[in-house]
Amino acid sequence: MDYLTRNKEENLIVAKELNQLLADYHIYYQKLRNFHWNIVGENFFELHGKFEEMYKDARVKIDEIAERILTLQFHPVSRFSRYLKIATISENSPFQTDKDMIFILLEDHKTLLHQMNLVIKKATKVNDEGTIDMIGGYIKDLEKTSWMLNAWTKNKVEQLRADIVLS
Repeated sequence: MDYLTRNKEENLIVAKELNQLLADYHIYYQKLRNFHWNIVGENFFELHGKFEEMYKDARVKIDEIAERILTLQFHPVSRFSRYLKIATISENSPFQTDKDMIFILLEDHKTLLHQMNLVIKKATKVNDEGTIDMIGGYIKDLEKTSWMLNAWTKNKVEQLRADIVLS
């Protein structure tokens, strides 16, 4: 049954970008599990819990992305060997300091946000409002998480830009 108003070629454009995002999210998810399992030091309790919260969120998003690809009537990439080949996010050693883990994740967030913006761009071209809506929410969530992780890395005396407040 053809329940979509777009043609197969238009859906394929979006599905390809979603599969890329799916691959990146899988590597990101596993990295979060890695960091959750291997965090040590004075920030153990705080980051162990935060990483668990983040990988649970990533797991939900992985399922939603795959289901969106299926909704567009394509198969999601589903082999880990393929994720490793096409992902732009790479694996990391478990032997990182707490701050290094956060900085690595912030870099991954840049990659994910870049890919999400590509998905939005392609979905906008073909009027795929379902994908635009879903990914827009993901962007909002990831930007907030990035802000919080970035704030965690700051010294107590470091401040955000105050240009707008001081003008």
